[in-house]
Amino acid sequence: MIVVAIIATLAAIAIPQLSIYRTRSYNTAAVSDLKNAAIAQEAYYVDTRQYTNSISVLTTTPYNLSISQGVTLAVSSANNEAYLMTAFHSAGSITYTLPGPGGTISP
Repeated sequence: MIVVAIIATLAAIAIPQLSIYRTRSYNTAAVSDLKNAAIAQEAYYVDTRQYTNSISVLTTTPYNLSISQGVTLAVSSANNEAYLMTAFHSAGSITYTLPGPGGTISP
């Protein structure tokens, strides 16, 4: 009986922590995809001297941006001087924003 109580107590502690770690990993996937999209934007800029409003352009050759499953990546605005991109994982809890070039990712 005591063993069952100890296991139940440990499970009550571990299960919420597991959920927190899973959410954190989903958020990290969104950040990683956003960083990779910034690299693809810069490669596109080198070729065309402007940034693109289309994620689909960045997923094609030669930029080959790969987006993780569950991540929604969008370009809010782009022109020949700057861009603004956002990323969110469907199982995550934070939408991240990256102004570029040279910006910092922020929640």
